[in-house]
Amino acid sequence: MNWDDLRIIAAVRDEGTYAGASARLRIDETTVGRRLSRIERALGLRLFEAADGVRRPTRSCEAVLAHVEAMAAHAAEIGRVGASLAGPVGRLRIASTNTVAEEVLSPRANDFLRANPGLTLQFLTSSDNVRFSRWEADLAIRLRKPDKGDFAISKLGDIRIYYFEPVTTEGEPMLCAYPDELGAIPEMQFLRTKQARARCVTDNVRVIRNLIRAHQAAGVLPEYVCADLLVDRRLRATLLPKRRDVWLLVQNHLKRDAATRVTIDWVRACFQDMSRS
Repeated sequence: MNWDDLRIIAAVRDEGTYAGASARLRIDETTVGRRLSRIERALGLRLFEAADGVRRPTRSCEAVLAHVEAMAAHAAEIGRVGASLAGPVGRLRIASTNTVAEEVLSPRANDFLRANPGLTLQFLTSSDNVRFSRWEADLAIRLRKPDKGDFAISKLGDIRIYYFEPVTTEGEPMLCAYPDELGAIPEMQFLRTKQARARCVTDNVRVIRNLIRAHQAAGVLPEYVCADLLVDRRLRATLLPKRRDVWLLVQNHLKRDAATRVTIDWVRACFQDMSRS
């Protein structure tokens, strides 16, 4: 059923004539009659009877009108949704790695969402980059600067990285490294100086963290996943001179959207808070 057609039923009932419904809805009188006939054919019902020059609803029409009125009430409520919510309204999809979402964004999301009841955040977590050209996300956080793309890009900051190794261990600690496709990142550039064979290879920093936590392995981790390791006296932490850049990607058509601007400011604050902690 077409909502515009259904509104005609209510207008004819209220005005009593096609002419009255036409004036109320600001459409041609013949259009009122034609569209009403279309509804009757679709439903297999007669909706109005003419008596003394007035269109009176049939019992079937009254049953249909009960649903139309409920739909009209819901439509009115939809129109008031924006007015009932403080601040911007929208749904933003944020793509990032699992650990960025878990360690940087989600711990700070509760206060942000409470302060902005009109916003909804959808976290898209994966080690693979989303394809902005296919509109798979609205914002994305990347730990490597993209070479090109039809989106707005800005630097969020940089992340300290630490090399961890056990203070004491029997023999050489097991070295944890990242896959070859991540060979250009500062973590791998440092690990190549160790001249040791990697015994564990993964792009999951939590796997590396768990191995280091057992005091038998060595590896490089970003600061946002190693707070507990930095205070572990059985581990030696070395702050590396190079840092890991963090970049924010935003769909071009959303750059001036109010909901997007508020969310961008929040994402920036998340990384600033992390740097100060």
